[in-house]
Amino acid sequence: METPRVRTPRWRRLPRRRGRWAAGLAALAVLAGAGAWNAAADDGGPAVHRQDRMMRTDGVSLDTSYFTAGGTGRRPAVLIAHGFGGSKDDVRAQAEQLARSGYAVLTWSARGFGKSGGDIALNDPDREIEDVSRLIDWLADRPEVRLDAKGDPRVGITGASYGGAAALLAAGYDKRVDAIAPRITYWNLADALFPDGVFKKLWAGIFVTTGGGCQKFEKRLCAMYERVAVSGKPDAAARALLTERSPSAVADRIEVPALIVQGQSDSLFPLGQADAMARAISGNGAPVAVDWTAGGHDGGDLETDRVQHRIGDWFDRYLKDDKNADTGPAFRVTRTGGVDSTDGAALTRGASSDTYPGLSSGAESVDLGRRTQTFHNPAGANPPAISAVPGVGGGLARLSSLGVGLSVDFPGQYARFESAPLDKPLSVTGSPTVEVDVEAGRGDAVLFGKVYDVSPDGKQQVLPSQLVAPFRITPAQQGRPVLLTLPAIDHRFDAGHRLRLVLSATDLGYASPAEPTTYTVTPTGPLAVPTAPGLRTAATALPWWIWGLPAAAAVIAALLLLTARRRTATPAPDPALADVPLQITGLSKKYAGAGDRYAVKELSFRVEKGQVLGLLGPNGAGKTTTLRMLMGLITPDDGGIRVFGHAIRPGAPVLSRVGSFVEGAGFLPHLSGRANLELYWQATGRPAEDAHLEEALEIAGLGDALARAVRTYSQGMRQRLAIAQAMLGLPDLLILDEPTNGLDPPQIREMRDVMIRYAAGGRTVIVSSHLLSEVEQSCTHLVVMDRGRLVQAGPVAEITGSGDMLLVTTAREVAEPLVEKIAALAGIGSAVRTGDGRGLLVRLDGATPSGLIAELVRLDVPLTGVGPHRRLEDAFLTLISGGSA
Repeated sequence: METPRVRTPRWRRLPRRRGRWAAGLAALAVLAGAGAWNAAADDGGPAVHRQDRMMRTDGVSLDTSYFTAGGTGRRPAVLIAHGFGGSKDDVRAQAEQLARSGYAVLTWSARGFGKSGGDIALNDPDREIEDVSRLIDWLADRPEVRLDAKGDPRVGITGASYGGAAALLAAGYDKRVDAIAPRITYWNLADALFPDGVFKKLWAGIFVTTGGGCQKFEKRLCAMYERVAVSGKPDAAARALLTERSPSAVADRIEVPALIVQGQSDSLFPLGQADAMARAISGNGAPVAVDWTAGGHDGGDLETDRVQHRIGDWFDRYLKDDKNADTGPAFRVTRTGGVDSTDGAALTRGASSDTYPGLSSGAESVDLGRRTQTFHNPAGANPPAISAVPGVGGGLARLSSLGVGLSVDFPGQYARFESAPLDKPLSVTGSPTVEVDVEAGRGDAVLFGKVYDVSPDGKQQVLPSQLVAPFRITPAQQGRPVLLTLPAIDHRFDAGHRLRLVLSATDLGYASPAEPTTYTVTPTGPLAVPTAPGLRTAATALPWWIWGLPAAAAVIAALLLLTARRRTATPAPDPALADVPLQITGLSKKYAGAGDRYAVKELSFRVEKGQVLGLLGPNGAGKTTTLRMLMGLITPDDGGIRVFGHAIRPGAPVLSRVGSFVEGAGFLPHLSGRANLELYWQATGRPAEDAHLEEALEIAGLGDALARAVRTYSQGMRQRLAIAQAMLGLPDLLILDEPTNGLDPPQIREMRDVMIRYAAGGRTVIVSSHLLSEVEQSCTHLVVMDRGRLVQAGPVAEITGSGDMLLVTTAREVAEPLVEKIAALAGIGSAVRTGDGRGLLVRLDGATPSGLIAELVRLDVPLTGVGPHRRLEDAFLTLISGGSA
């Protein structure tokens, strides 16, 4: 018999939400199939049994897995939710570990992910969170699960990011949840994506793309995202929609023990989100512990083993009632310093305190002076300053912790205020604040604040964790002191170093006003920096010189992190391919968290000298991933890329023969076109005579405009200047990604001429474009991709048919053996099935259309139509089965 559980008044449970089903458990008893049982042995514990089932909830199928191990007695249960874009498979290892530790563990793929049905509703209380409650119902009916009361299992929930928010929301909406351990997640999604009313455009776009595109989301969410993305500014309705689906909406109802794990390298959900949840939950009287890890959504070390062990201890204490379980300190932060000489890994140690200090404890004042500074927001907010870069930021953030600075602020676009050199070290833990007086030439002032660590000689500045905070200062707030709260960090400023406050007009990750204006900023008080005096740093046995980070170690760490991959031996050049601009063989790439979905799968094609090759495919076909691998920016999982016989690796010397243009190239608007190109070439460190500047400019055809400031350029002129920049050095292989975006018809025609002239000299151009008519006129060859795979490659005339290609449509799918018979007919050059299998592209080589029809009838092909197939658009849409380019 179970011992009744005694709870203090402050941990009282709230009534269940209205609208819950009357029968409760009966609704979840309808399961699809009998499920599948699997067992896995492990040297460290009993075999784990896994049962896979499809569960129906509110008309939606949820793919679930249930894990148990050893024994027949009742045990607490744990639900593990996965991160955004993932599935239940991502948390299997943690589930098995907890099962061996004596828990019944249930994992599931949330709506819209994995094999589960439904649309993504971003943890809607009536959808995803209701699903969690129904999973708890199912657990309550399991004979091996411990109960607190009938229908009330002893249950904890953990999860990272999207899954962490699900844990928080479930605790607020379902009184049966007993403990939670959310990781790197959000408290208020509106504050995370629209901080201070500024649109976090880069992360928001990645968020939507990771979910499979806007069409995968609930219609209200898709419409909201598209509205904000177009305007560049969140509205009240957008904030309200995201807030109602955030844990903050039930802040007063989360009354269970919470272990809050947040990442320091996280520009998506920064430490302030964890601080808000910690203050709210502890304010409700529940035990709370806060753990700042080294990594986060920007990458770095997530300390998975340590964190999962701590989560296990947390659940042991609050689910198993094990009073001897060590739940750790109330606050812990991981600090990075030095590099392990054996493997180049960053060395870490922890600092902790018996109470959570918040983000403003032990503030000290640092004077920055009172000098007024004026700077400008450039037209179109370009070029933007660079701080965190999702997808690359993990390396940047980790480098900042090692004393290597990689941020960029452009002259004339920011104000800078510095302290005097520090007379002693200063450890900052929390959010610095500063009061400033801001005035804008027009409308709102949108500023981006960050605090740099500047070396004694002033030559190096480091941005801790690459974090920046946006601020929207309305006209009503201008002309008087306003308090700015800067990103929360844990960083040590050494003696002799200075603190540098930068307020920039732009940032790559955010939407800034497109109209040019002038900002004037004056500090009205000192910089207040929190020091969390109660923190104690764990002792270390490392010699002092490791923490000093010798220059050689910094270089090694930078190389490791910027390449973001294990170093491997570069294959020897292939002499047989020395004159071949590009050969791709068996190329495959799958991103983390994508499950079984490949961005590129077994792609192979070859490009010869003098060709202008068009890379075509619908959105999501894998074109951009292919180009990024070709430029050495990301590493393929399998296959190879050879440029003039040399294997592509980051920093490979052969990349000097490759020029590239990616849409949105930034230029310094106050400099002339020629000066921008000269400055760019100087930054490469190569001799000026190798630039071939005049030849590139002649091909680009900019004429007298080169002497004018870039801010006076039209969009077409900016595009041509960007192409000229890619042509500097006259690379043998030129890669252009959407070079005609935003151009009018005359400008598009000029861009077509630029590409043709460049290839005419025996060089090679690869262009990715959505404009099929332009590709048909400017390209000699095509590669058509769909869903990561090669659909067709060859000369444009061959793919479009040149009058000899017929499109045969059929009533049902044509089997491959029948296609082979048709291709073998006399007078038939080739026969290829269309993407849906219910059609053929047949190239005539002597046969007549009437003769072909007669043969098809003889072969019992269920014809519905035969017609000419000459336009590229027709061929493209047929090849990709109607997908949109």
